Amino acid sequence: MSERVYIGLGANLGDRGEALLQALQRMAALPQTTLRAVSSLYSSAPVDATGPDYLNAVAVLETEQAPHNFLHALQALELQAGRERPYRNAPRTLDLDVLLWGDQRLDSPTLTVPHPRMWERAFVLRPLAELDAQRVTAAQLHAVCDQRITVAQDPQWAASAVRQSTP
Repeated sequence: MSERVYIGLGANLGDRGEALLQALQRMAALPQTTLRAVSSLYSSAPVDATGPDYLNAVAVLETEQAPHNFLHALQALELQAGRERPYRNAPRTLDLDVLLWGDQRLDSPTLTVPHPRMWERAFVLRPLAELDAQRVTAAQLHAVCDQRITVAQDPQWAASAVRQSTP
């Protein structure tokens, strides 16, 4: 059975926009997976980290894959994009986070859903609210309103990836 999955995308090294676009295309090409929608592209300051500003977005996919299999596929995409993990919150060429897996709650050593820190990050909540306003409250958005974030590009930045994936 297919699940609606929300993925946070981010990058703050290299050609950030191209890395996110390629990640969308590669996620859309995963077996039993369809890319349904992508938020606007946001520019944000790092949270609990140093380095250049991030580009961020949230994507909605539908997949029949099991959660841990899907997580491993996302981690493989990060590696293909040159992701290194020298230390916690290091700058990165690509970061793909499972934010929500339908309405499920998952808690394992490798995957926690909902993502445990998503409610503390404007770069997740703003694009998520854009895609599904019922998933984010005004109070949650207000709690992160002091974090620097701006719209870098409207949702059309990823239109070609969505068109290619939608049957």
